[in-house]
Amino acid sequence: MEYYFDNLDRSWAIRFLEHRIGDKRVIRLITKWLGAGVMEGTDWSDTGKGTPQGGIVSPVIANVYLHYVLDLWVHKKWRKRSAGGDMIFVRYADDYVAGFQHKRDAESFLADLKERLDRYQLQLHPDKTRLIEFGRFARANRASGGRGKPETFDFLGMTHYCAQTRQGRFRVGRKPAGKRVRRTLRRIKEALRRRWHEDKHNTARWLGRVISGWLNYYAVPGSYRFLNAFVYQVKRLLLRRLRRRSQKDRTSWAEIGRLTRRHWPKPQIRHPWPRQRLTVTT
Repeated sequence: MEYYFDNLDRSWAIRFLEHRIGDKRVIRLITKWLGAGVMEGTDWSDTGKGTPQGGIVSPVIANVYLHYVLDLWVHKKWRKRSAGGDMIFVRYADDYVAGFQHKRDAESFLADLKERLDRYQLQLHPDKTRLIEFGRFARANRASGGRGKPETFDFLGMTHYCAQTRQGRFRVGRKPAGKRVRRTLRRIKEALRRRWHEDKHNTARWLGRVISGWLNYYAVPGSYRFLNAFVYQVKRLLLRRLRRRSQKDRTSWAEIGRLTRRHWPKPQIRHPWPRQRLTVTT
């Protein structure tokens, strides 16, 4: 949704919260939080709508707001009454993905969703909202129509695409989104510039922690080659930065390999397959 935290209707938010909170003192305190406004230097401003940017309570209120505006509506109105086939819906904060078995359901849902959000002063993001053909039949359907490969979509920092297992069955492929990769590499490059004259072992240890954090999130099944590509790019940044410290620097690629083997974690998958994660054992 476009500018969700800036456009959230405060009166509706309070009404939704009153469904769960009976203590009027808590409601009054939340109302004060919503009206706290924003300080820029010595200037205070408040638009009268939305939640304070960076406010501790903002994500909680925003999540409650969408629970009533979107989650319950999708479950009660669409999944149970309107959908003619299977339907899935996943939301995190103000980002969501909806999947439908039939194209007509997807088109009807999009039209109804725009009306629903407009009622609560919200709008869909024009660049992120689109209908795509995705799933186990997408590749064959698009090939028969001469339309090329199935489209991809980004969700929670991952690019999701149609992939296949070794047995030829459909699976959802996931890889780090290109925008996230470029942004992270740019930040690493800027940080290396600030660490220009630090000991190379200290710099390598710091980069090892950065890569470990990256792997903790992005090391999902099927993404191994993309993880290796990211680590390779970080190695190149480190080599370039070390060589530019001095005209006499002779740091070699072999030395970078020794540094990374000593201080960096090995790129490996850290998350289980969905079937393993959802399997209950007793």
